[in-house]
Amino acid sequence: MYGRDVLSGDWRRPRRGQIPEIPAEPGLVVEDAEGRFCGAVVACDKEAVTLEDRFGRRRVFPLTPAGFLLEGEPVTLVRPQAGAKGPLRSASGSIAVEGLRAQVARESRIYVEGVHDASLVEKIWGHDLRVEGVVVEYLEGVDDLPAIVEEFGPEPGRRLGVLVDHLVPGSKESRIAARVSGDDVLIVGHPFVDIWQAVKPRALGIPAWPDVPRGVPWKEGVIDALGWRMDPQEAWRHILGRVTTYADLEPELLGRVEELIDFVTG
Repeated sequence: MYGRDVLSGDWRRPRRGQIPEIPAEPGLVVEDAEGRFCGAVVACDKEAVTLEDRFGRRRVFPLTPAGFLLEGEPVTLVRPQAGAKGPLRSASGSIAVEGLRAQVARESRIYVEGVHDASLVEKIWGHDLRVEGVVVEYLEGVDDLPAIVEEFGPEPGRRLGVLVDHLVPGSKESRIAARVSGDDVLIVGHPFVDIWQAVKPRALGIPAWPDVPRGVPWKEGVIDALGWRMDPQEAWRHILGRVTTYADLEPELLGRVEELIDFVTG
């Protein structure tokens, strides 16, 4: 009465026309058919496609029929035609919403420590935040965070997410975070001394971020070690200008920002 078992046979070898063929445009985010690897297309030839995940790991897959999942649905990736255009992608790797109209801002908010943090989040996730109607504000440090949280008044439907620099066990930041975390307050952080370090060195053409001796202001120490003839604001503009997509940022920051977006929009 129910017909044949839809899971019987080899579903990965569909009849022609059943599974859509999608050009493997750079930036397209897919999973392999087994759901074991998810990444963005970084290269494609006539036989294989290369995917890179958010941690910078790359894997090469053959262009087999129904060999991938796009938003959970099986697809066949094909080599893009010269000059063909795929879906427009935002800097975070998400599908860009064309003709986006301004959304009414949610009551929930994301706070970051300073203006540099805010400008980096805006550059990579700005489109996503506008789609969701999420406003990002900055604190200028975490010392006053308990008072800020109390004044904000978090509650269901009015959540607060906070991104903190150098959130490591035993730090001042971790003690403050423990005081204010709750069901409607999420404090997450990255291990870097400053948000500058969340930018991958290769994006700046340097081998690594330099070690700065204790007692030396970190930003000034970095500028001096790299031989940059800039003040900190000029240096930050230089750094930010070299960031174009999520691939230029360390995974320790990527995961935390996306966690905050999910929290305040959930």
